Amino acid sequence: MCMTISFNKADKNATLGNRLALKAFIEKALKKEGMTIESLQYIFCSDKFLLDINKSYLKHDYYTDIISFDLSEIKGKLIGEVYISIDRVKDNAKTHKTILNEELLRVIFHGALHFCGYKDKKPADAKEMRAQENKWLKSYLKSVS
Repeated sequence: MCMTISFNKADKNATLGNRLALKAFIEKALKKEGMTIESLQYIFCSDKFLLDINKSYLKHDYYTDIISFDLSEIKGKLIGEVYISIDRVKDNAKTHKTILNEELLRVIFHGALHFCGYKDKKPADAKEMRAQENKWLKSYLKSVS
């Protein structure tokens, strides 16, 4: 099993239980989608850190919970970076009345799903993305309970 998934801190920590199980789950889920992972980095940060990335690279001047960069050179061999704002995840958890850990997992899976080609800009795409997030979340929570 190729364990080239890493969880890193830019300027905020994320509390993740059982990181090995989470890495194995993501790898297996991506494999089912036809992807092998060369390198997948999750970088946890603040709103300000992610806003700077959003402005610099995407020319967007607003807060977001996640930005994914696909750096792959060969289709199906993933090299990716996922930046996650812990501030946004905390706010989302309150807004959606869910537990912080589940919202964090949802966003982690959301980033991985982007690399599989799932989009979320149009309502129909967002609905499909949410369905996939829920499927992964349910499956992961069942596997670690």
